Amino acid sequence: MINPSFFYEKLKEGNIDFFVGVPDSLLKSFCAYLADNCEENEHIIAVNEGAAVALASGYNIAANKSALVYMQNSGIGNAVNPLLSLADPEVFKIPVVLLIGWRGQPGVHDEPQHIKQGKITLRLLETMDIPYEILSDNENEVTKQLNTCFSFLSESSSPYALVVRKDVFAPYSLKSIKMEEPGLMTREEAIEEIVKASKKDEIFFSTTGMASRELYELRDKYKMDHSHDFLTVGSMGHVSHIALSVALQKPDSGVTVVDGDGAALMHMGAIATIGVKKPIKFKHIVINNAAHDSVGGQPTIAQNINLCDVAVACGYKYARRVKLKTELLDVLLQEKASPSFIEIFVKKGARKNLGRPKVKPIENKMELMKRFM
Repeated sequence: MINPSFFYEKLKEGNIDFFVGVPDSLLKSFCAYLADNCEENEHIIAVNEGAAVALASGYNIAANKSALVYMQNSGIGNAVNPLLSLADPEVFKIPVVLLIGWRGQPGVHDEPQHIKQGKITLRLLETMDIPYEILSDNENEVTKQLNTCFSFLSESSSPYALVVRKDVFAPYSLKSIKMEEPGLMTREEAIEEIVKASKKDEIFFSTTGMASRELYELRDKYKMDHSHDFLTVGSMGHVSHIALSVALQKPDSGVTVVDGDGAALMHMGAIATIGVKKPIKFKHIVINNAAHDSVGGQPTIAQNINLCDVAVACGYKYARRVKLKTELLDVLLQEKASPSFIEIFVKKGARKNLGRPKVKPIENKMELMKRFM
């Protein structure tokens, strides 16, 4: 395994001292080390991977140095445009190190949403003409790989990727940042109250990560039908757009979106589209723990902005922030103008025995579609 401190120091020796990205579970030890050891303006947790490439590009323009952009391989999709139309050597020639967590690596068990991405990760890099190395777990070999990377950056002024397999980084726990808990409830407790207060035929769209897993298990707990739910196990940040399109096509169906703060920030333009289209019977709930909880608990910027104000400015007809269970129950039982926006502040974390959905994504989709036939 690679010690995160060793990797960080080697990067610094290569004149890499600006780090930006979107957290990934395979990179969480390195990300935690960055949080503990970087100055405030040396490390930015971006809202999405394309934004991270843009931030790295601005740094190169200002400092004439390379930055490191970290991401899960699912984030390559968000980064393709700025990588090819901004950083590419045929355009602005931006040297940047891409540190990419390899979820769904062939031969390594993973969740269904990661399988296809894992199969084509290396091919995507090849298609974009981005040279890469699969990062070794041997520190002597890593030194050689980084020297090759630094030489390429210097000679070619364009992106170079390091692909990270599972368990390559040695464990490291965050020490310096002690975030105040945004709320008193857990996310699961909040979702439980939402489920219990919902109408029998209400359709739920839940975001990727723990929220979908908790919704699934709560349906089992209360012996409820799973056919009301679309569990968006991948495509982080897109759940509200999926739900909006269904709501516009099926206006008689009540739609509830169970979103997360990191996901809502990732593609925040969805709030603007919903506000303009004004679907009826549409409830957009953002569960805000101010963290990327599913991939290591790194902070988001959600405690520093008011998403309810954003929603109202975009055209939502109702918005409310809540922290207490009594406040949440009061809001859920009200008749509200649509679209409505509820931001629920909760604690970080999930119970250790939380399971995963027992149905495949295609089975989940077909079960929901039956309701519309």
